[in-house]
Formats: sequence, C-alpha cells, structure tokens
Amino acid sequence: MIERVRVGALAAAALLLAVTGAGCGSGSGEGDGKADGKNRARPSADAPAASDPGRAGLPASLTGQEPDWKKCKAPTQADGSAAQAPGGEWKCATLKAPIDYRKPTGATIGIAVIRSEAKNSSRRIGSLLFNFGGPGGSGVAALPKAAGGFGTLHERYDLVGFDPRGVAESSAVICRDSKQSEAAFRMDSTPDTAAEEKAFITDSTAFGAGCAKRSGTVLPHVGTTNAARDMDLIRQVLGDDKLHYLGFSYGTELGGVYAHLFPSRVGRLVLDAVVDPAADYVGHARNQTLGFQRALDNYFTGRGVGAKDGTARVVRLLAELDREPLPTDEGRTLTEGLALTGIILPLYSEEQWPSLTQALNEAESGDGTRLLALAESYNGRDADGSYTAQDHAQRAISCADTTGRATAAEVRSRHLAELTAVSPVFGPYLAWDLAGWCADWPVAGESETPEVAAKGAAPILVVGTTGDPATPYEGARRMADELGAGVGVLVTNKGEGHGAYGNGACVTDTIDAYLLEGTVPADGKTCS
Repeated sequence: MIERVRVGALAAAALLLAVTGAGCGSGSGEGDGKADGKNRARPSADAPAASDPGRAGLPASLTGQEPDWKKCKAPTQADGSAAQAPGGEWKCATLKAPIDYRKPTGATIGIAVIRSEAKNSSRRIGSLLFNFGGPGGSGVAALPKAAGGFGTLHERYDLVGFDPRGVAESSAVICRDSKQSEAAFRMDSTPDTAAEEKAFITDSTAFGAGCAKRSGTVLPHVGTTNAARDMDLIRQVLGDDKLHYLGFSYGTELGGVYAHLFPSRVGRLVLDAVVDPAADYVGHARNQTLGFQRALDNYFTGRGVGAKDGTARVVRLLAELDREPLPTDEGRTLTEGLALTGIILPLYSEEQWPSLTQALNEAESGDGTRLLALAESYNGRDADGSYTAQDHAQRAISCADTTGRATAAEVRSRHLAELTAVSPVFGPYLAWDLAGWCADWPVAGESETPEVAAKGAAPILVVGTTGDPATPYEGARRMADELGAGVGVLVTNKGEGHGAYGNGACVTDTIDAYLLEGTVPADGKTCS
C-alpha cells in the first residue's frame, strides 16, 4: 500500500511477510487533507453518483453469472513466464464486469478471482474477501501464500482473493519493459541539477505515455470506485447478502469507498494499516515522510543509537552514494536511489531490522551488495533482470483516483524544503515524487480525496499501528471519524510495522472475534 507514493509500491509484499510470520499506501493526520466539501464528493466518471449505489442497471447476465471454478493456472509474470500455481484446495475463475459502469450492458472486463472453501462447512459464515494493498497487488497470487496466517478464519469462511481491474490477471496495466524499468530505477530520483531534473520528468512523462499506448483501453477505468463496484458484483455472484472483507493498506481505502457506496451491504469489514481518507495529494507525501522517519527513529532508538545521530549517518551515506555509487558482488552498482529503497523495505517489519543493520554496516564499509538485494526485492526484480508490473498498476490506479498534480517548479519552491524538514532521509525523494508521479498523465483523476462516510453501515473495525511507517497511525483515527459515528470502531495496536493482524494475540484475537462471532470491541480499544 501501499498507497500513492512509490515507496508504498510493494507494501502488499511486506504485509504478507508480517501475516505469515516471516517478518499493502499512506495516511496521517499530519497531512493537510482538510476536507472542504467541494473536493470530498467522489463522483465516478464510470458509475452513478454515491446516492445511487450502482446496483440498478446491471444485467442479470452479470449479477447472475455462474463462476466456472477450475484448478488455478500458474499466474503469468511480467516477463511472460509462469509462476508456481496454488495448491489443489484453491480454485480460480474469471468474472465479467462492465469496463464502464455508465454502460452496464456494454463491453466487459475480466476480474480474476481465487477461492478456497471453508474447512468447516457446517459452520460456514460466507465468503471473506481480501485485498492486501498496493494499489496494484495481486490477490490471486497473494492469498494462497498468506492463507496460513488466516487458519482460524478459514475454518468458517471461504477465503476469496481477486485481482482488481488493471492488475495482473485482470487486464494488467503494462507501461514499459524490464529494460526501461531498470533504467528508471537507476535514475537519480532526487535531482540536483537541471539536467537530472529534466531526465526525471521526461522519464515520468514517458511512463504515462507508455501506459496509454499499451493499456489505453483499460486505463480510464481502473480507479478505486470501479474496483469497489466490482467487489459488490463479486459479492452478488458468490451469493452473499453482505460483504465480509479484510483489507490492508490500500485495501483500507478500497474498503472505505465500498462502505460509502454500499452501506446497506456492509457485513463484517476490517480495515488494517489504514490510509488516511482526508489526506490530499501533497498530504499523502507528507504523511509517508513522517511515517518512515518515525520508523527510522524507532529503529535507531531500539538499537541504542540516538535518532538524530542515526539519521545523520544515513544522510551521509546517501550523499556519498549520490557522488559515487558503491560496487556490489553481482557487478551492478548501488546508487543513492536504490540504497534508499533498500532502507525502506526492512522498515516495514521490526523482524527485518537486523537485515537493515547488516546492510548499512556493509555499505558504510564499501560493499553495497545487501542494500542492493533489498532494493531489488522491493522493486520486484528477478535474478534474470526482469521486473514485475505491479508499480505500473499502482501508478495507473493512483493517478486515476486523484486530481492532485505538482510541477517541478512547485517542488523546488515549496515542497522540497517542507518535506526535507520533516525527514532529511525520505523528504527529498517524496517531494520530487510529487512532480514525477502523475506527470502529464493521460487520464484525468476523479477526486482529491475519497469519500468514505458510510451512514447506516454495520460497525467497521479500523486498526492502526502506532509505529506503522507506510500508513501512519493518525490515518486510522481519521478513517474511524470519517466513516461516521457508530460505524468506525478504532482499535489501536501499540507496536511497529505495517499491519497489525498476526502481530500479537490481542489485536489478532480482537479481529477474529469480530469476523467469526460479530463481537464488536469498545471503540478506542488498545492492544500493546
């Protein structure tokens, strides 16, 4: 969830590590997302207004379609090769949804779905739909890998994952090839000269043009509102009266938008690692700057190193790499940008802090191998040099969702100093990201902030972790408020890492009790 900014691109992968015990956005109340009414409504370009939740008009050929559940095929990777297929208990199908909800009887898009039926059929509650974040994360690929962490829920729920439109098996957005991705990841993402700035903006513009050329048919229709409407179609096709849902990181934004559009269809919804729904384009960048600096401070403090001294140490290392990249064992060099990415990944989970310590120590000794390996894992680079396309879908969805844009001049005159003051490590990157992310994007965005108010919905658990780097805790408090009185129920998890489920008995038992028994905790419950 990651969310809009690039450092959230593989939040979903980090969440999987946490959920499965090996270790999917931004959001913070510190952002400047002051809702003012005119920006808060989220009228979709592809669907009726929120007052008409979009059920009317869908033909029976869609709402009544029968999924053709078959043994799952190995998912296709960005380079065209096949990954490992899920085991026999998982079945896959492709559902049809309108590509344009304004034309419900028109052309359709395939939505890939995966399911494993409840272990105890006599006590089955229904389907439990998952989204692990991104945006751009594949639920079809992720859920079987994470399912071991949801064994208690699997007893009474069919576990269901899906690829949102524009993602992986659901008409993936593709914008460039792996050679172009390699060049982009090695580019200076914190330009110091006019030439570097021009190259950075040119590459960002080329990315959008590549999306339009390769995926122009689906590109205008991949926003979160449409994905939420697809979720309700999935609910109907699966035969559930209500939607039961567990969303992480970006999945919390998706769940909040669903609750707004379909409040009467809300079953048992849990939003974990929450994106702040009131933060705007700049606010998201500021929030993640704050969140990752907070996590870095906690990391150094936990090691007995002062946060100020630790931050200065990282700043020095990055400055040295900006002047001269480090050699690595694989023959590729570690650049400043790749080093920053390598630092970001282990901050997602406290269990990975030791790997950050080792990588930093080795980099300061002249060996960039471990930091580069961390960066390559985060960027989705395989050993053969191919890259996944998750960041393609992430940017397409994010830019479809927001009207926010910033110019290079605005970054230089305002945002660079502002965010660097919050974090000298992450601020420059996230400031320039504002100018590069949706530069000359070929599709207009929907809204500055999503509407999530869900008057009349059943209680929704909103779970925030105090040390979450990618979706800072303040976002959970804002989401609970925005959902509305009696709807948003805040659960605070005192700890580190991106996502709370599976990272402590208190918070996990609280979520399980709600999903399995309907037990709603007291608003403001704290787990430590």
